[in-house]
Amino acid sequence: MADVKEPTPQEEATAKAKEAEEQAALPYKWTQTIGDLDITLEVPGNLKGRDLKVEIKKKSLVLGIKGQEPIISGDFPHEIHVDDSTWTLTSSPSGTKTLELHLDKINKMEWWAHVITSAPKIDITKITPENSKLGDLDGETRGMVEKMMYDQRQKEMGQPTSDEQKKVDMLENFKKQHPEMDFSKAKMN
Repeated sequence: MADVKEPTPQEEATAKAKEAEEQAALPYKWTQTIGDLDITLEVPGNLKGRDLKVEIKKKSLVLGIKGQEPIISGDFPHEIHVDDSTWTLTSSPSGTKTLELHLDKINKMEWWAHVITSAPKIDITKITPENSKLGDLDGETRGMVEKMMYDQRQKEMGQPTSDEQKKVDMLENFKKQHPEMDFSKAKMN
């Protein structure tokens, strides 16, 4: 196994500066949370929604002004929910307009390294997510997180996890249903 060389502070600063430069060169700005991604883009103030070409698909995006080369065109690194993704065009104080695009990620547990696969990547290992509350999660995810937290506490106390307890309960129930059987030498794996 090869040794992984940690970057020096100088190398890290250089990489960060290069990443910032690449992102600043993009004709749009973008931000993301773990569940969605937002793109903002300045366009001339005389444009209306009908002058724009906005094609949002499950795996790709085309964004631009009709009759011109697209400003953004390419494949997403991951899929989105098309029906829950939106765009708006608003006037800016500078006289231009801002096209705002909101994309709803399908996988809400995954950071994107770029908006489209042909764009420069960001280092997603450096993302520090905001603290979230269990109440912010959908029911299924919340249940999964609560179970993991419970199981972690149980392990720390030397107690059975929820799955282990379920097996014990099933065995006890089976013993009650079959009193004629001898379970004195039964072992749980």
